[in-house]
Amino acid sequence: MNDRPDEFPKAMDSLLAQQGVDLDVVVVGNGCTPAQVPAGVKTIALAENVGIPEGRNIGAKEVEGELLFFFDNDAVLPHPDALARLAAALLREPALAYAQPRIADPDTGITVRRWVPRLRAGDPARPGIVTVMAEGVVMIRRSAFDAAGGWPGDFFLFHEGIDLAWRLWDQGGIGRYLPDIIVHHPATNPARHDRFYRLNARNRVWLARRNLPAPLIPLNLGAFILLTLWRFRDRAALRATAAGFREGLSGGHGLRAPMSWRTVVRLTRAGRPPIV
Repeated sequence: MNDRPDEFPKAMDSLLAQQGVDLDVVVVGNGCTPAQVPAGVKTIALAENVGIPEGRNIGAKEVEGELLFFFDNDAVLPHPDALARLAAALLREPALAYAQPRIADPDTGITVRRWVPRLRAGDPARPGIVTVMAEGVVMIRRSAFDAAGGWPGDFFLFHEGIDLAWRLWDQGGIGRYLPDIIVHHPATNPARHDRFYRLNARNRVWLARRNLPAPLIPLNLGAFILLTLWRFRDRAALRATAAGFREGLSGGHGLRAPMSWRTVVRLTRAGRPPIV
């Protein structure tokens, strides 16, 4: 969106400096014409801001390659072999649908809990199989991404990574967290977005209604309500959350394609039953 004039050139420099991989790069301008784009990099200028997940979908159609790497424009790859190592992990494990590096704040080195794609996030250096993803810095097998239908474009912002990860798992794939591969990203607060509470709640409802077997939907949404009441005390935040919850219940979640009960069992065995 041309709103990170200092961060974006650093992100692009670190991406184009990657070694051991062939790159086909596109920058998507979400409601703008991309500025500060290095020579040789493709661009897409969208007339309006269609949201982060749909912007990624549009960009993915314009590049070639066996693997897709989605990269926020305020992230940095501090080591030139990061993409090659992620790619090697995917290529040597056919069942692996996506690989998630460890995201760390460049100044403090801290990995915040929401960046660790599992429930037990106390040790961000512990690797393993994971059932969700941090959307802004992730590598996905192209064939699996296409078969899953890509990101849920209507979500606009928040929870699109859980939706895609669940569908990748429902195809029989898995995800893996590789914390020895580091990506730098500032530890910003997602609540800085004015629409955070509304979209967070709306998309949680859509996520459940799109993907879960019917008996699990009330369990998933009940858990979300309890966690929200425990976490938030601000009345304005709770009002916005309630508005988003009602919006989600009113429809708009798109095609319903519930995961199989086999996938529910696989996700549970992997450490995160799809009610949390």
